[in-house]
Amino acid sequence: MADFDLTEGIRKLFLASVGAVAMGAEKSQEVVEDLVKKGELTVEQGKTLNQELTRKAKEVFENTSDSALRAHLASMTSEERAAYAKKVAQMSADIDAASVKVEVDEAEKTEDAAE
Repeated sequence: MADFDLTEGIRKLFLASVGAVAMGAEKSQEVVEDLVKKGELTVEQGKTLNQELTRKAKEVFENTSDSALRAHLASMTSEERAAYAKKVAQMSADIDAASVKVEVDEAEKTEDAAE
């Protein structure tokens, strides 16, 4: 029997759900645009409907990604989860440090321009 990699299966499921959400959002936008062209919806109603559909698609995506992450974490040992949490914390710290550097660089440019 072939080995089944649960992590790979979860990753594929996650990517498929992201693709489905993206396709659904694109198709709904096309439908709204067609209705506006036909005059069945005003432009303002179309914009409102499109914003609502986009919000719902984003909500589905966030719920799907949370479920995929939970399943991925459940497939790990406690040691693997601890290492993963440490890695995520380090990435977060790196991103925070990078944003501080950008802010400092922007402040220096502003000071140099003022002189």
